[in-house]
Amino acid sequence: MKIAIIGAGAAGVMAAITAKRLNKNLQIDIFDINKSIGKKILASGNGRCNISNTQISDKNYIGENPSFVNQALKEFDFKAFENFCKSIGLLLDIKENCKVYPLSNEAKSVVSLLENSLETLKINLILETKIINIEKQEEKFILNSEDKKFKFYDKVLISSGLMAAPQLNATEDGLSLASSFAHSFNPTYPSLVGLHTEFKYKEKLQGVKKEATITLYIDKQKEVEITADLLFTSYGVSGFAILDISQYAVYALNLYQNVEISINFFPQLSKNELLGILETLFKSLEDSFAVTLLTGIVSKKLAKVLLEIANLPSDILAKELNSKHIRTLVNTLTNLRMKVIDTQGFKHAEASGGGIRTAEVDNKTYESKLCKNLYFAGEVLDIVGNRGGFNLHFAWASGYLAGKALSK
Repeated sequence: MKIAIIGAGAAGVMAAITAKRLNKNLQIDIFDINKSIGKKILASGNGRCNISNTQISDKNYIGENPSFVNQALKEFDFKAFENFCKSIGLLLDIKENCKVYPLSNEAKSVVSLLENSLETLKINLILETKIINIEKQEEKFILNSEDKKFKFYDKVLISSGLMAAPQLNATEDGLSLASSFAHSFNPTYPSLVGLHTEFKYKEKLQGVKKEATITLYIDKQKEVEITADLLFTSYGVSGFAILDISQYAVYALNLYQNVEISINFFPQLSKNELLGILETLFKSLEDSFAVTLLTGIVSKKLAKVLLEIANLPSDILAKELNSKHIRTLVNTLTNLRMKVIDTQGFKHAEASGGGIRTAEVDNKTYESKLCKNLYFAGEVLDIVGNRGGFNLHFAWASGYLAGKALSK
């Protein structure tokens, strides 16, 4: 039996290894546009590769139907993934926050061991090859590149991802290929990405970094709240808190909803506690400049902006602040609002949302419900995970189920 896999990322490689281990008689060809496999694996976790997470459920995923992932997570849970890693010689480093990395702390070791497994299993890599369309003649598939035909495959798996990181040759070709077999897809969008804001002080705050609680409001309704690092940039905001919240924000932006965020710089304190701290501070050092005293609790850039928002002069003394001024400062520090208007785009996104509608795919085999012997796995499907190894785990798990089905 002859199998074609389009896309040599985590999902495609996992499917190939799984299928060939289960059926040694398979001929498997993996096609990829790049010169080598696993380009996004190499880039993940800033080169460290946050490869999985020990605590995974459908609550870690977004899409038209997040529960679609449950069968894959059940059959290929973290223990199964750990066993797979051992089988290719990859040892893992499990962190207290449940994130999982290769023990080597290098994504290169992950790709190297996957390449070794492909070579050992005699799985054929056809690299630097872009598949532009697929034909089905009777029961066989023919894959066409720009200058060559690859003929008579019994089964085809599309695992070519979406547009996140186009600088790594990421494309949405998989959607075009699926469309030729009557598949539909939900609009794609960048996920785990910085957000552009409508906020007059953003350039003045550029470079300011602080742990904060970010609350997302969609059409004035509270949607989600996340506490993590926040980074102000020239275009708006970034940092782990923003990457996490971006999944919900961008989805709403795509639906043309009103999206706002609220920033609380002191989530560990109540408003009254923060008010008491500032009142005591200003009273005890009343002849000092207010901006100087504020730098004892926030950065100098933020201290200056706080006074601007309160319409106070930059050289105001602490003793000149009244209770209304101080309450305005507290309100800004605990509820700084700004409108979200756009994202940094696919180039700066860690993942893509949207994709092939999961209602058209069997969640046990990952076979198309519309075209026999056509399969999908990984990011090309309308499933996107939270930050923390969840996207890679879905790629491994969906590739595993597809690989099982391909072997039969």
